[in-house]
Amino acid sequence: MIYLLGGRGRLARALGRLFPGAELSSPERSVYEDWWQSDAADRVARYFSKAAPGSSILVTSGLLDPSLSRADHERVNLQLPVQVIEGARKAGLRVLTFGTVMERLQEPPNVYIDTKASLGRHVAQRAAAGDAVTHLQIHTLYGGGEPAPFMFLGQMCRALREGRPFEMSPGRQLREYHHVDDDAVATRAVLGSETDGVIALSHGEPCSLGQLASHVFQELGQPGLLRIGALPEPQNDNYAAVLPRPACLEGVEFRSAMDGVVEYLRSLVSSRLQA
Repeated sequence: MIYLLGGRGRLARALGRLFPGAELSSPERSVYEDWWQSDAADRVARYFSKAAPGSSILVTSGLLDPSLSRADHERVNLQLPVQVIEGARKAGLRVLTFGTVMERLQEPPNVYIDTKASLGRHVAQRAAAGDAVTHLQIHTLYGGGEPAPFMFLGQMCRALREGRPFEMSPGRQLREYHHVDDDAVATRAVLGSETDGVIALSHGEPCSLGQLASHVFQELGQPGLLRIGALPEPQNDNYAAVLPRPACLEGVEFRSAMDGVVEYLRSLVSSRLQA
């Protein structure tokens, strides 16, 4: 059985589509919303005490918006999964937590990356001690609903919808964009491999933000809206590192980010482009 904590998120919904209903249980938020408290591990263990041997807990709940308070981020992104890991150890279950590849690609510029990096360090320590726990560092996801408005794709989507100029940096930053359904399949592969520790969920073929934006605006017939270089280049970003595909993902197919992102944004803004 797969127990999914945080069933409303983009990746959680994709996992729900991937696993048969008989294999997946998604507890209501009211069940686990206070598991961030320091004494919650025993409650976690009791809740999962009757889980079938070999079951896993996927902690997909998390806060991304860096404008939210540090206390909120620490409760959801760090303290809750830490207590779940301890409770699962007592119950004999495997745990998968989720973070971001930016934990390893840049110094934490915001509270979201900072708390996820702390979680990754905790998982590495528990895995080294023999616990069945894995922290998946994911790249930027698309598909499965509207992009977050504070993310790069969300900003492009708004500019395309409103027909206004899109200003960006020179765009040398490297990114891997993954369709959420592909990452759900990759997560299943990691579960099957029973690999412990910290894993970057990479396919190893990044593109620059400038390349992606140019392709998107060209393919959607709006090249005149793109203003590459209108904003300064961030100092603390990834301009060179390419993360290799881990061995446990060798059989997973990832769709082309260039074509996939175009089709995704086309589906969101097609009504204005056709007007």
